[in-house]
Amino acid sequence: MKLNGKTTEERIIEKHQEALHHGFHTWPSLVFGRPPALGDARWTSDLILSTWMQAETGNPPDNDLEYRIGCSGGGFDALAFKYLPREQWIPEQEVVDTSILLNRRPYDRHISIPIPWYGGGMSYGSVGEQIMLARAKAARQWGTFTSTGEGGYPESLAPYAEHVITQVATGMFGVREETILRAPIIEFKYAQGAKPGLGGHLLGDKSTTAVAKMRESVPWVSLFSPFPFHSVYSVEDHKKHIDWMKTVHPDALMAVKVSTPVDVDMVAMGSYYAGAHIIEIDGGYGGTGAAPEIAKKNIAMPIELAIPKVHRYLLSEGIRDEVVLMASGGIRTADDIAKAIALGADGCILGTAELVALGCTRCSNCERGRGCPFGLTTTDPQLSQLVDSDWGAERLCRFYTSLQRQLRTILRHLGLRNVLELRGRMDVLSYSRGDGQNGSRATH
Repeated sequence: MKLNGKTTEERIIEKHQEALHHGFHTWPSLVFGRPPALGDARWTSDLILSTWMQAETGNPPDNDLEYRIGCSGGGFDALAFKYLPREQWIPEQEVVDTSILLNRRPYDRHISIPIPWYGGGMSYGSVGEQIMLARAKAARQWGTFTSTGEGGYPESLAPYAEHVITQVATGMFGVREETILRAPIIEFKYAQGAKPGLGGHLLGDKSTTAVAKMRESVPWVSLFSPFPFHSVYSVEDHKKHIDWMKTVHPDALMAVKVSTPVDVDMVAMGSYYAGAHIIEIDGGYGGTGAAPEIAKKNIAMPIELAIPKVHRYLLSEGIRDEVVLMASGGIRTADDIAKAIALGADGCILGTAELVALGCTRCSNCERGRGCPFGLTTTDPQLSQLVDSDWGAERLCRFYTSLQRQLRTILRHLGLRNVLELRGRMDVLSYSRGDGQNGSRATH
C-alpha cells in the first residue's frame, strides 16, 4: 500500500533515518547528558559523541566533551605532547602541509595524498555496500583512498576506482583480474591485528545471497580465510606474490598488511626486500565487535610499541626513506594520528573511527546479520537503507576536515610546518603511566 507515493517500507525507513539523524545531532550537545552504557575505556562516550559532532560540523566540539584521548590508562591515552611556549608556535596564517607520499622508492608510480591517512579494509559482508560507497565518495573528494577489504569489489565502486585499494587475502574472495587492474594500490593482507593467527571469519547469517555471489561462495555458510597464504613461507615466496600482482598490473603500488608479532621489524624488512611500497602494521586495538576479545587483548604487540620498533630497525638498515610505514589498529583521533607519526609512522589507516563518524555506538553486534541497529555492519536489505551513501560521505568529509584542522594545530604548537617533520620525533611526547586523563586537553 502506498501513502503519499511511498510504500510502507519506505515510510518506515524514512522514519528511522530521521530519528537516527536527530539522535546523532542531539546527543553530542549533552542536552540530555551522556547516554548511559555508551562506550568503553578506549572508545569512551565522550569520544563517540565528539566524533559524531565532528562529522556534523567539521570542527572539534566546543562543549565539555573530551575528544583527544580515552580513559584506558595505556596506549595512546598514556601519551601527551610537549608543546612549545606560545610565542614559539607557528602563526595561524602560515600554511602547514599535511600531505604524504605513498611511494618513496625511485621507481613506480608516485602518489601523494593531502592528509596522512586513508581508509582501512572493511569488506563487503562485514559492512554494507552503502558504507563502502560512502567511504569511496569521501576518499575521492579528499584525494585519498579507501580499501575494499577481502570481500570483493562491488561494481558500484567502479566510478571511484582511482581512490579504491583492492585487497588480496588468503581466501581470495572476489579476487579477479578486472578488479586488480582497476586499483592504483593492491593490498596483500597477511594478518590483521584484531585477529592475528586466526585469519578471517564471516559468520553464515552475514553471508547473504549478494555477499556469497560477490565472494563466489554459497549463501548462509560461514566463510573463512585461513591464517597463512599456503604459498608463502619465505621472503622469496613473498616476492613471488608481489611479482605476480606487478605482472598483472605493473602500474599499481604494492601494500602489505601485517599484524604486530614480536619480530614485526624483521617482517617489515622482508616486505621491503619483497618489493612492497607500503607496509601497514596493524595493532590489536582495532577491529569491530566481530573480533574475539581474547585475540585482540593477548596476541598482537601494542601498536605504540610496534611503530618505533619498526621505524628504528628500518633506520638502522638505511632503508627507512625507501618505504612508507602506515599504522592502523585503534586510531581514533587526530591526537592518535599525530602520536603514531611521532613514534615513527608516515601516516595512519582509519577503520572503526569512520564507522563511529557514521553513527556506530560500539555495541559489538557486528558479527550478526541483523545485529547492527544503525545499518552499518550489515547487508540486510532493510537495515542497509538506514544509511544513504551521500549522507555518509558528507559526514566522513566533515570528520576528515576536523581531523586535519586538529593535526595542523598540533603541528603549529610543536613548531613544525610539515607533517613529515613530525615523523620519529619521540622527543615531543611524554609518557604518563596509568593516567588516562594525562593533561593532553590542557596543553592545547
